[in-house]
Amino acid sequence: MKFVDEASIKVEAGKGGDGCLSFRREKYIAHGGPDGGDGGDGGSVYLKGDAALNTLVDYRFKPRCKAQKGEHGKGSDRKGAKGEDVYLRVPLGTSVFDDETDEYLGDVSRADEIMLVAKAGFHGLGNVRFKSSTNRAPRQTSKGGAGEIRNLRLELRLIADVGLLGLPNAGKSTLVATVSAARPKIADYPFTTLVPNLGVVRLGEDESFVIADIPGLIEGAADGAGLGVQFLKHLARTRLLLHLVDIAPLDNSDPVENFHVIEQELANYSEGIALKDRWLVLTKLDTMTAAEAKLRAADILKRLNLSMPVFMISAVANQGTRELMSAVYQYLADLRAQEMADAALEEAYAEQEARIVSETHIYAMSRRDIRRAERLQEKQRAEDDDDDFDDEDDPDEYDLDEDQDEDDVDYEYVEGEDPEDGDFEDDDFEDDDDDDHGVIVHYER
Repeated sequence: MKFVDEASIKVEAGKGGDGCLSFRREKYIAHGGPDGGDGGDGGSVYLKGDAALNTLVDYRFKPRCKAQKGEHGKGSDRKGAKGEDVYLRVPLGTSVFDDETDEYLGDVSRADEIMLVAKAGFHGLGNVRFKSSTNRAPRQTSKGGAGEIRNLRLELRLIADVGLLGLPNAGKSTLVATVSAARPKIADYPFTTLVPNLGVVRLGEDESFVIADIPGLIEGAADGAGLGVQFLKHLARTRLLLHLVDIAPLDNSDPVENFHVIEQELANYSEGIALKDRWLVLTKLDTMTAAEAKLRAADILKRLNLSMPVFMISAVANQGTRELMSAVYQYLADLRAQEMADAALEEAYAEQEARIVSETHIYAMSRRDIRRAERLQEKQRAEDDDDDFDDEDDPDEYDLDEDQDEDDVDYEYVEGEDPEDGDFEDDDFEDDDDDDHGVIVHYER
């Protein structure tokens, strides 16, 4: 299934049914009075969280959704039926924005959570509602209200506890495959991972957390280089980031410079994500001896001069991975305990998450505007090239009268002569078998 984390949809709630204008008409009952019923409410449109989904691909092929309108009221004081509500299933972690105003409408982050995105139109009133002591035969009714229409932008941010950062081929996918049951694609070339992957790390019966692997970043990713930073938004809901650095890159690049490249791209993308807690993980210890790895790691840490926790692992050899995952679980457990004890911490985290959602949305919109501008420029250049090509076309080879069409001209062709070198005349010729100069053939162009 194709991974799609952004979609634009149009939702339209149902219109309310109109009220009925009716009077009671029965045998032996004089002046029965008004009995027009109310219309029914229209159907609303809701988003509903579904834990079984992990992509918004369905809304790429079905970008419009319209709820049912309410039925009109009927006589005998009968109310019209309510329009059926529509529930659109979305994966957990879906953020909802108004695509016209960029207003943040909310998140769907729990299973079966329901969010109203288009409110139904209110029902119209029948004439029985307008009856009074002074108006005993009212002919007033009201129309049903229009349903709300909205253009929405859905942005999926995967829900994970831990996120992995790093350059391509830093060992992120290998680590996820080693510590969880996930099986992402692994190869010895860059950009093997094209979409985010989630894995559940289980350390015990009740000890587990979710880890997210996103495609690797390169220098200039914030400006669109490589796969860009379009998947960094999936780190918005994580509590901890693990920055993986290859201790001995095959391209002989400097691990310290590689570390700073990712940190800079992270800061350029979102200040909120850049402020998240991060740990440094030096990977691929299996590519050298233990003594060499120790010396190289000491040199890297001395030059970086970091205050964050540092771990050294080899995912291929399953070396140090258990210790790393145990430390991550303990960190998450302590964090949850602190938030349960202090409500202010939980509120601060919610504010930080909302800020990151806003930052990543603004960045996504700016990149979309840039792409649209580039496409318009390409289209304009193509049109200009077509105009230049038309201007360079050969002029008409023959001069025609103003009231004469080119298709009506007869040309004379003499066998043995080049038509382009000869002079064509507009006179009609008859075939002459006695002509010594050749055979004269009439044809129309």
